[in-house]
Amino acid sequence: MEKTFRILRYDPEKDQEAHFQDYKVPYEKGLTVLEGLYYILENLDATLAFRSSCRAAICGSCAMHINGQYRLACRTQVSALNSDLITVRPLSHLTILKDLVVDLKPFFDNYKKIEPYLQPEKAEPAKEFTQSEKERGKIDKLVDCILCAACYGSCPVASTNPKYLGPQALVAALRFINDSRDGKTQERLAIVANDEGIFRCHTIFNCQQVCPKDIDPTNAILKLRGKSFMSKLTGKI
Repeated sequence: MEKTFRILRYDPEKDQEAHFQDYKVPYEKGLTVLEGLYYILENLDATLAFRSSCRAAICGSCAMHINGQYRLACRTQVSALNSDLITVRPLSHLTILKDLVVDLKPFFDNYKKIEPYLQPEKAEPAKEFTQSEKERGKIDKLVDCILCAACYGSCPVASTNPKYLGPQALVAALRFINDSRDGKTQERLAIVANDEGIFRCHTIFNCQQVCPKDIDPTNAILKLRGKSFMSKLTGKI
């Protein structure tokens, strides 16, 4: 049995525009989309370009648009797609470097804007910062983000406004605001509480649907709005 992989191909050094190319891949139980891509690379077309690393849904590098939805290729079983045709495209809203490889610089530039590192209010303790289970619970799900950019690719606002911070950066902002070890809540809220941050989100829920770690960026943005309003009322930002 074979499956047809229809892959968007584009080499800026050779192609005037992107085009699809079909490949026949032998199918066996347990085949993932990533394994299918490797079969093509190793047996059919050594020019195919894509990213991957861990093959365990941890690194986030193999996020792609697969049969109508953004997914991680390494955890997407071909059998679960219920189709003999597997259509693979790169992430949207980002410049294609080659085939399924996109330039993630705008995505990571937005991530850097929210200063994604702990900034303690007090001097560092002699040994370590401590957290209660309740305090840790406030960031439990948020720290699971693997920076795959699937939420960014699915976001219609990001497609029209490159200055929009995007779902992932806003989730990261809440992650640090909720962290009991961080002391820069008001400064972080000032970064995101504007028309390029939490007030630009249209609440489409695309990001919520595609996150491979079941993080809810839409809910995170709503929580940031609530925190921002309270800070405005108290005159802190």
